Amino acid sequence: MESPTPSPSSSAVGQTRRVNPWPDWIFFGIVVAVAILIFALAIALVAILAWNSKESFQAFGWSFLWTTTWNPNKAIYGVIPSIIGTLLTTGLALLIAVPLSVGAAIFLTTQAPRWLRGPLGASIELLAAIPSVIYGFWGLYVVVPYMGSKVDPNLQTFLGWTGAFSGHTNGFGVLTAGIILAIMIVPTVCAVSRDTLAAVPAAQKEAALSLGATDWEVTRVAMVPWARSGIIGGIILGMGRALGETMAVLMVIGNISVIPTSLFSQGQTVATLIATTLLNNNGPLEASAVVECGLVLLVIALGVNVVARLLVWKVLNVGGGVIE
Repeated sequence: MESPTPSPSSSAVGQTRRVNPWPDWIFFGIVVAVAILIFALAIALVAILAWNSKESFQAFGWSFLWTTTWNPNKAIYGVIPSIIGTLLTTGLALLIAVPLSVGAAIFLTTQAPRWLRGPLGASIELLAAIPSVIYGFWGLYVVVPYMGSKVDPNLQTFLGWTGAFSGHTNGFGVLTAGIILAIMIVPTVCAVSRDTLAAVPAAQKEAALSLGATDWEVTRVAMVPWARSGIIGGIILGMGRALGETMAVLMVIGNISVIPTSLFSQGQTVATLIATTLLNNNGPLEASAVVECGLVLLVIALGVNVVARLLVWKVLNVGGGVIE
């Protein structure tokens, strides 16, 4: 008969292993310091822009936001044409890029053969590494002449009655800038959407297939609703890049401080206004006005992101989804 295993003594049970708390405290302090530093950098950025734009704000007040003239000779500065140009080009870019990006992500995730997924996905993602000035040169020497000679005249012929495609057609303008921006943000939106769709659990798709769903129905009912928070997050990232893009837009938009009256109109964005005016030596008032343009662009970017996230939160909560 085997002897029973001796039970540990009460003193051994009562003893606990001593743990050194200092590594946890050090780790906690480091991560808290990093989080505070990032937040402080954001606050400092806003504060520096606000401080250096106070001269412009004192001279023009809130009228800076709706004045349509930017004239250094008369010391009159207004940013509303650039604001409209920024929102218009970004909206066009999203309108073109989102269907292309999400469609490419769905194809790579569900339909593309295995031998094609890797090379094609890598090629799309490599587009994000191309410098914006290269996109600008390509737009200036390839897209602008083609738009001016082929696309714009045809659009004006068939859709000119709408008013959106009226005016002089020389290739430069808001429409061309929107197309260039769309090409630039496609890799970002596509990469995030692809990764999100690829993370959909297999059980989610198999459940739909077991009910007799087709490939289209599996994508529409099972995959896209599950991945929509990530897809919309990628769209927001692409929108952020489009709002702040400078060099590529500068080369194709015409860079004229006027409110666009059609998609063929030349215009200006806040970023291109800053780039073309910052180095001018027209006195401290214009320098302060340029800094205030930077503050306006920052507020626009933050505002658009906040509104987009609120809309996403509302849509996902109505649909029963969860957003982090």
